[in-house]
Amino acid sequence: MTGKVQVFESVWDALEARPAEAANLRLRADLMIALGARVAEWETTQVAAAQRLGITQPRLNELMRGRIDRFSLDALVNLAAAAGLVIRLEIRAAA
Repeated sequence: MTGKVQVFESVWDALEARPAEAANLRLRADLMIALGARVAEWETTQVAAAQRLGITQPRLNELMRGRIDRFSLDALVNLAAAAGLVIRLEIRAAA
C-alpha cells in the first residue's frame, strides 16, 4: 500500500476539517460522557432521570446513545447544570 498516512491529534480533528468545529465536537462529547455517567449514578429509570433533567425520555435516550448530532453545546451545558455537574473550561494556546 502506497499512500500518504495522515496523523491527527484527535479523532475530532480527523472528522472535521475546521479546528473550531473539531473543538466543538470534543466539548460536546466530553459533556455527553459526563452526563451519561451522572445519569447512570442515579440508578433510576430513564423516565425519572429525564424528569430530573427537565427533558423527555426520548431526548434522554438520544443523550445516552451518544447522538452527538442532536445536541448543541449550549443544550449540553444546560443539562449538565440540571444534573448538578460543575463545568470548568480550560483555555490555552494550541501546541
